[in-house]
Amino acid sequence: MNRNRALMALLFVGLFALGWAAGRVTASNDRYGNLDLFIEVLSRVEQNYVDSLKADRLIDGAIRGMLGNLDPHSQFLDASSWTNLQTTTKGNYAGIGVVVSVRDNYPTVISPIEGTPAYRAGLRTGDVIVKIDGKSAQGLTIDEAADRLRGPKGTIVKLVLVREGEDGEHPVELERDDIRTHSVPYSFMTEGSTGYVRLSQFSERSGEEVRQALSKLRAEGAKGIVLDLRSNPGGLLDQAVDVSQQFLPKGDLVVSMKGRSPKMDQRFLTRETGAESRLPLVVLIDRGSASASEIVAGALQDLDRALVIGHTSYGKGSVQSVYPLQDKRSALKLTTALYYTPSGRSIHRAQQDSLIAADDDEDAPEPSAVSDSTPRPKFKTAAGRTVFGGGGITPDLEIAADTLPPLTRRVELASLSFKFANRWVNTHPQGRVEARLPEATWREFAASLKTVEGANDLAIERERPWLERSVRREMARRLGGDAAAARVALEGDPVFQRALSVLGHSKVPRDVFAAVKAREPEAPRSAGVR
Repeated sequence: MNRNRALMALLFVGLFALGWAAGRVTASNDRYGNLDLFIEVLSRVEQNYVDSLKADRLIDGAIRGMLGNLDPHSQFLDASSWTNLQTTTKGNYAGIGVVVSVRDNYPTVISPIEGTPAYRAGLRTGDVIVKIDGKSAQGLTIDEAADRLRGPKGTIVKLVLVREGEDGEHPVELERDDIRTHSVPYSFMTEGSTGYVRLSQFSERSGEEVRQALSKLRAEGAKGIVLDLRSNPGGLLDQAVDVSQQFLPKGDLVVSMKGRSPKMDQRFLTRETGAESRLPLVVLIDRGSASASEIVAGALQDLDRALVIGHTSYGKGSVQSVYPLQDKRSALKLTTALYYTPSGRSIHRAQQDSLIAADDDEDAPEPSAVSDSTPRPKFKTAAGRTVFGGGGITPDLEIAADTLPPLTRRVELASLSFKFANRWVNTHPQGRVEARLPEATWREFAASLKTVEGANDLAIERERPWLERSVRREMARRLGGDAAAARVALEGDPVFQRALSVLGHSKVPRDVFAAVKAREPEAPRSAGVR
């Protein structure tokens, strides 16, 4: 009996080996032979390289090198990157609840999130974090600081803060708690009964947050809406569909996608008639609007539901599928399809990617950029308006964002408005932000700029509107949070101001298109790689 089992086992192994060998001989591209080559190189490096190396480090590098030959959006996500992606899409994590930046080589609080441990403990905009759990915070990057501040719910983190205008250091002990980030950080009414909604990303609750913001603005008497998608890098597809359908009738196509595999071919329709389908709407985009932002802007433009204002968007119209790997700590993010707007436009700007064929060799030429003289393909909206494909969403009205004059730019880079506002709030706890700075406050601020290159009296006075708005914005942030700061910033925003003008003359949705010249627009040219 045992002898028979042994013979059967040997026969099975022999047949398996024979089949494997045959498969290797007939397989296209000899995948297994290439794996043998990879294993041999790995072994030689491990045994003979001048420094000892761990195999997992070599494997990690090999995987990244392989994916680097695909496109910029296909990536290997290690444990840290995989966790960060999940945090971004879910919109919650455990920590203390602060937005930080790096100023003068130290993590600095930009704003505490309302209702979080940091907010309850009284952390303020401008607080400099000099120590975290007894270790110096000097030189930390934003990601490194975030990693130290985050941790399991209920654990303690000890900070040492330095506050502008106050002597000494402030030790603070905080208990980490669940923190929920918001896709809609603020929304509010502006002049002329216009509601403003800032949508900064597409995470799991984006559709619901936009729905709540619109309901609040409608109750406050909004007669038109500005949806600001500028610098929104995108996120979850289902949330892009949910946001779009709040402005559209039931059954409209929002986006379709097509891939190499037929199972990737899908169409996404609105499931209900949106509560805001009758309000005039303007959507703001810029170069930083990508992916899900472009799906929303493209759908509302193609279906003649919104006037799109700003700058041509990024052109990230590819679909990434995420495949968790066997170790359950890492994942593969792989491009599997492309998006198309309702008119059939591809959002994707192909020259961003350098997809390399499997048989390309190292001597193959670099992919050529599309020429600046290449015309973009034309498409028609539901009402017959001309729109353009070939990458990104081209706005109906292209308006350049305001650029800061030289002195104001240097002041912003040196964080002088930020620092002055810190001192001012500490000495004016009951202060208010007026439409113009009191003359005494302006003179005090102007005097603090004299160390900046080119900051003579003439230059300071010439750039007073920009400088004054800069410091008023930071004062408003400290007294009223990010929404108050945004109100001040929008005062000098030409894209937003044009949106206000359009909505001021619009009573029904179709009125917004009166701002566009009736003539057939000239096709924009595709930009080459810079």
